[in-house]
Parts: sequence; structure tokens; C-alpha cells
Amino acid sequence: MSNIILIGMPGCGKSTIGVILAKTIGVGFIDTDLIIQQRENRLLQDIIDSDGIEFFLDCEEKAVKTVDCNNTVIATGGSVVYREEAINHLKKNGIIFYLDVPLSEIKKRLNNISTRGIAADKNDTIENIFAEREFLYKKFADEILDLTDCNVEEAVSKICQKIEN
Repeated sequence: MSNIILIGMPGCGKSTIGVILAKTIGVGFIDTDLIIQQRENRLLQDIIDSDGIEFFLDCEEKAVKTVDCNNTVIATGGSVVYREEAINHLKKNGIIFYLDVPLSEIKKRLNNISTRGIAADKNDTIENIFAEREFLYKKFADEILDLTDCNVEEAVSKICQKIEN
């Protein structure tokens, strides 16, 4: 089986859904945000605050390009779509699922935008980030999953249905 790669907005559930999905289908799990933190030995927000967004995106691309696995669910950072080489590296050995969660739900879930490690200018709003990224998520996705009103189990079930077909 090839990898299952999850992309989408911060707060859409990539990490949470990814862990449950990996357990459900009996494969490994990788969170690329954790790879970045381990490689840099600091939190995502600290990287952004200290070195800026472009440096962070470069770190993210390097971290993603080190991922070399099979039979793994990979949760990416929300900004991975800004680096096409990173996405193409993942796409070589996997199916990319865009977890499409409505903006209204993302806004409810993200109450810590300034400390969460989101690659965005300090003055950016969730609406701006969503508007900028939505096109990219759809562009790079092999499958777009509408997760409106879905809980974690329902989201996992939708992905399982797609990979079984």
C-alpha cells in the first residue's frame, strides 16, 4: 500500500484523524510538524518568530523531503502546499487527501493562531489564510474529502472507503 498523506488547514484534524486512521488500518504514522520540531530543536512558533516564515517554509520542505516510507499515514503541516517540491516528493509514493473543513469550523477550533506555529504574517486572519490556501489544497489533492459536520470516526471511515475502492 502506498502512503496516505493528509493536507488541509491548521485545525482541520490532520494529526488527530491521522493517528486514528493509522491505528484503524494498521500502518505507521508520521507528523511532519514533529519532524521539523525535532530537527530544529524548538517549537514551530519559535522558528517562525525567530527566523521568519520563509525560513520556516524551507525547514518544512527539507523535513518533508526526508520522509521515505511506505504503508504510512502522513499528517503534514498546513503550509506544506507552499513548497511544490515537498508536495511532489510526498505524491511520488502516496495519495494526497485534502481534509476540507468549512471555514466556520476552522475558526471555532483555532483559538491560538498566534502561538500554534501557523506560517502566516502576524496580521493575517484565519479568513485570509483559508482564502490563500484553499486553492492550493484542491490543486494538489488526489482526493477532496468534505468533512462538514463529520467527527473523527466518520472522517476515518470516509478515507477507508476511498482507499478500499
